[in-house]
Amino acid sequence: MVDAPWLFRTYAGHSSAEATNALFRANLAKGQTGLSVAFDLPTQTGYDADHVLAWGEVGRVGVPVSHLGDMRTLFAGIPQATMNTSMTINATAAWLLALYIAAAETDGTPRAVLAGTTQNDIVKEYLSRGTYIFPPRPSLRLIADVVAFTGAEMPKWNPVNVCSYHLQEAGATPVQEMAYALATAIAVLDEVRARGEVEEADFPRVAGRISFFVNAGLRFVTEMCKMRAFTELWDAITRERYGVDDPGYRRFRYGMQVNSLGLTEQQPENNVYRILLEMLAVTLSKNARARAVQLPAWNEALGLPRPWDQQWSLRMQQILAYETDLLEFDDLFDGSHAVAARVGELKAATLDELARIEAMGGALAAVEAGYMKERLVESSALRLSAIATGAQKVVGVNCYTETAPSPLAGGSDGGFLSVDPRAEAEQIDRINIFRGERDASAVAAALAELRAAACEDRNVMPPSIACARAGVTTGEWGQVLREVFGEYRAPTGVSGAAAPSQDGFAPVRAQVEAVSRRLGRRLKMLVGKPGLDGHSTGAEQIAVAARDCGFEVVYEGIRLTPARIVNAALEEGVHVIGLSILSGSHVGLVEDVLARMARLELTDVPLVVGGIIPPADADALREKGVAAVYTPKDFSVSAIMADIVGIIDLKLKEPA
Repeated sequence: MVDAPWLFRTYAGHSSAEATNALFRANLAKGQTGLSVAFDLPTQTGYDADHVLAWGEVGRVGVPVSHLGDMRTLFAGIPQATMNTSMTINATAAWLLALYIAAAETDGTPRAVLAGTTQNDIVKEYLSRGTYIFPPRPSLRLIADVVAFTGAEMPKWNPVNVCSYHLQEAGATPVQEMAYALATAIAVLDEVRARGEVEEADFPRVAGRISFFVNAGLRFVTEMCKMRAFTELWDAITRERYGVDDPGYRRFRYGMQVNSLGLTEQQPENNVYRILLEMLAVTLSKNARARAVQLPAWNEALGLPRPWDQQWSLRMQQILAYETDLLEFDDLFDGSHAVAARVGELKAATLDELARIEAMGGALAAVEAGYMKERLVESSALRLSAIATGAQKVVGVNCYTETAPSPLAGGSDGGFLSVDPRAEAEQIDRINIFRGERDASAVAAALAELRAAACEDRNVMPPSIACARAGVTTGEWGQVLREVFGEYRAPTGVSGAAAPSQDGFAPVRAQVEAVSRRLGRRLKMLVGKPGLDGHSTGAEQIAVAARDCGFEVVYEGIRLTPARIVNAALEEGVHVIGLSILSGSHVGLVEDVLARMARLELTDVPLVVGGIIPPADADALREKGVAAVYTPKDFSVSAIMADIVGIIDLKLKEPA
């Protein structure tokens, strides 16, 4: 008997609900069997499109969903009753699920038939992706609210998709990825049990709805063994810690996206092979096969994929599922001594790391202490060091770099999709019209009930659904809970992270010492993350490298306004400002920073910028006064640091 294939997904969303709806329907027509929604950064962090922090970010890395009207537009013509929808949403997961439920019920679809997943994993946001809002304890409470609500009213819904994907993107080893994800799942189930909203008899069924979202890198034999280890560890944890007897409820159910961290800007056509090999890690072993697969596109190191690029990745899945004989066989690796040994090694090391986290008080305590973040920063630094020294070979980057120009990236669009800058203004216009047409008293009453539920420790899902129906916006929902729970700034992991020994740093240290002596004080660098982009790995690695090269470093973490960055530069008396922006909002944010620097007479301080920045934009930034632009092709951190010291030295030698 041939097995049924996994769900075919692409991760999609941009510009507006209307544009994303058209993309969804086109992808479904091409054979996609599930939806995976990418939300923009304001939606993920609980802001409306017209908030000051949303400027430049609206519709960039996902679809803006500000209210019920947006959600209904997003799913217009798509039957929610039969669709399996995954939503990559965390801090505002309860709100987006409330909007999804309200949209379905408005169109006559009962919540009980809805099938899909809310990612709803806040721990990895503190560690890697940065779209958290509230402190860890109330954030865990919100997750438990969603688990209890869906357990009672939405039997087909996965309320939590514990996400180790972004941990690997932030540098996690396979052992760290497993340990931190399993520690997160344990924290969630412990909280659900402690809150008492789920009857003990129902607990195994609720535990069985916890799912996972994993990453798969290029060491695909180890990655396949990782998935077998994950499966066995989760089976043991649910059986031994939570007394789940039914093996169906102990199943490790997971979806995956392959590693975007390893995709290269250089020779981007090579990424096709990388994506295929990484997909094999989660499909070859039947006993640890993914239930849903979404693949990045070959050009994601360049920019946003176009519809054709996503189709190419979709076809890769379909060819494997339908043209090969993979699904006709039992597990190919049962009985393999090599696989069993590697799985055993990974399990043992993961259990050791889990015990270390447990001794600290669990996942939240390890987050609050900065332990897991520091370990990830260290692992990422080791990876970058290995690439820089050539110990880890990356074809087209540090070896086999000779190439002909790629025809795939040679078109007028540069080989990727650019979001129309008018999308933000149009979304702001739409939200203002929506606010003007709603019943203000109904909105106020719904928000008051939400506040009361949050303050009284009641489940926030029922009042959130009422808010959705009343016309509350994403920013209004987020603001009420900010006022109740407060906001949080996670540890950066930079100060306690141990960097690998870098012989390439020795000449840079000498440069820093020489310039510092001549200047009469230590060179100082400010590393800034403007806007809502929370992908902080690059900024952290530059901060660690600058520290280890002898700089005094100012790094306050993510989500800073341009005003705060420039004011800090003035107050700290820095010699260079480095901005890291990966969300596509670089042009507007850099222009804002430059304008503020001019007003405060900081034009003698060079500004450098790093991120996923197309060549045309890089040229434009340099023309505006940016001293240097670094992109993923600049893989040598020591070379970047040497360049920055040279830029400072040249600036200091300019006549006043």
